[in-house]
Amino acid sequence: MRLIIAEKPSLAQAIAEALPGTSKRQEGAVLCGDTTVTWCLGHLLEQAPPEAYDPADKQWRLDRLPIVPQQWKLMPRPKARGQLAVIRKLIKQATDVVHAGDPDREGQLLVQEVIEYMKYRGPVQRLLISDLNKPAVSRALAKLRSNADYQPLFQAAQARSRADWLYGINLTRAWTLTGRQAGHDGVLSVGRVQTPVLGLIVRRDNAIRDFVPHPFYPLWVDLKVAQGQLRAWWAPKEHQPLDDQGRLIDRRPADALAAQLPGASGQLTKLDQQEKRQAPPLPYSLSALQVDAARRHGLSAQMVLDICQRLYERHKLITYPRSDCRYLPEEHLQLAQRSLTSACQNDEALQQWLNGADFTLRSKAWNDKQVGAHHAIAPTGKPADFSQLSATEGHVFRLIVRNVMAQFYRPLRTFEVKAEFTLLNEAFRARGQSILDPGWKPLFTTRDETPPLPPLTQGEPCQALGAGVEEKETRPPEPFTDASLIKAMMNIGRYVDDPEVRRTLRDTDGLGTEATRAGIIETLVQRGYLVRQQKALRATKLGSALIAALPSAVSTPERTALWEQRLRAISEQQDDPGAFQQALLDDLRGLLTHSDAAKLRQSLQTAQGEAGGPPKRTGKPRKSYARRKSPSGRKKASNK
Repeated sequence: MRLIIAEKPSLAQAIAEALPGTSKRQEGAVLCGDTTVTWCLGHLLEQAPPEAYDPADKQWRLDRLPIVPQQWKLMPRPKARGQLAVIRKLIKQATDVVHAGDPDREGQLLVQEVIEYMKYRGPVQRLLISDLNKPAVSRALAKLRSNADYQPLFQAAQARSRADWLYGINLTRAWTLTGRQAGHDGVLSVGRVQTPVLGLIVRRDNAIRDFVPHPFYPLWVDLKVAQGQLRAWWAPKEHQPLDDQGRLIDRRPADALAAQLPGASGQLTKLDQQEKRQAPPLPYSLSALQVDAARRHGLSAQMVLDICQRLYERHKLITYPRSDCRYLPEEHLQLAQRSLTSACQNDEALQQWLNGADFTLRSKAWNDKQVGAHHAIAPTGKPADFSQLSATEGHVFRLIVRNVMAQFYRPLRTFEVKAEFTLLNEAFRARGQSILDPGWKPLFTTRDETPPLPPLTQGEPCQALGAGVEEKETRPPEPFTDASLIKAMMNIGRYVDDPEVRRTLRDTDGLGTEATRAGIIETLVQRGYLVRQQKALRATKLGSALIAALPSAVSTPERTALWEQRLRAISEQQDDPGAFQQALLDDLRGLLTHSDAAKLRQSLQTAQGEAGGPPKRTGKPRKSYARRKSPSGRKKASNK
């Protein structure tokens, strides 16, 4: 008997439907001839708690840290025992096993750890499915590979799981117990991803709170040129009183110049004119979709992920959504017209976009070299029944279709002009843009473009008609929203001061993964570290206090982003899991020496931030800490 173990029931059902013959449902599995398909329910196993290694670690004590398992153990999740029993029975009967986890690092771990937990020693093949439509599943079933090919991916995922445990358990216990000494009776959760994300928001809130606005004074002049008029702006020289953005902060020089300008003559001294072509935006990765859906429809990152899972699993309208890729396989190009025509048939807006598409075009989105374990999110081609979709599901589906449809539109062609005029020995600059061919742009609602300038010729004369000085004020940075925070997590190198580390981070995945970023934000909200104020995400007093008390290395992105880089290297057989864990332990021991009750007490008393409700709790009620001489507790730390 061949046993296929899928990551979740919806994937198992899609596999069963693609297998030949009739299927028969039984408890926890589907029989299809000589093949049986069973499933996990997400992670069926979890890292064992500290007390599973040593009963003495059931109590939380500073003198027991760091806790480092010598032989790692997994244990069933509370609600997973029934399905594990089904898999155990089936795997004993199997002659070969097929691993059908999702095509990513976590999917590799999720199923393989179950197979290894069952001590199965027979052959294992790997089934990679990124599209639940029957033809796609059938093609995948015909392309099974040896699971041994994915052992490095499993090792990277396992290293991540163990490292998260070490980091989360030890630092959470250390700062929670230090918090008790400082008068805070509650868990202070620390994680390798969640804490740097919280640090981003705390530092942004501090910058907003500490911001002191100052005025600046842009000077404009209206110029008459040979074929019309335009407005140009003064570019002050360096000797003028300027801020670090080159803005004039003393009005007097601007007023003096403005008084001399009317009637003054000058000429066009620099002219840069060029036609530009802009390719359509690529199809979506999950994070890129979360950014756009937040901006256009006000959806949180978690809402977008949940919607995508429903569109993928329940409605089967889109391909695998937890993708970090924005490219599509070249073989999909020949199927695109048919799948898009089918996907668009029940919606007027989609039908209009379809009517404008030119399927003889080929954009750079179709590129096998850019596609890894999974490809960009795309419609499967199944017709959408919008009466069965919620309004938000419809919005997200249209965005996904639109970005694939845009690949069959011409590039946006613009004519851009930059001009510099010299009057009274001072430089004045103007810029304009005209659209030569809108191409894909009508599919996207974007901000107004720079208006065009009249036709200009290098060296032509100009005359000032009037001038004026505006008084403006600098503005604080904007608070983070779901959209801007996801974007920051994707491009974390921008928030790193060290130029060498910033260069290193350009090619990494940033903070978190496509699948975890939304959950990280929600976890910080649930734990009382963040609150939502309309679209803004703001840190609470508790969140701000924790960041102030932690070593900066824990709350800044360098360490965790470099972690991700090492994990990727492990998956590519360029690094060793043992060396990675040893480096982490050396780092961890150094961090534990920084837990300081006096510093934490001070930060809890002086922290600024939003008022937050008590952290949301799930599962069984947990006991509060007992007042004992030796600090201890029963809280279980999260590993993220």
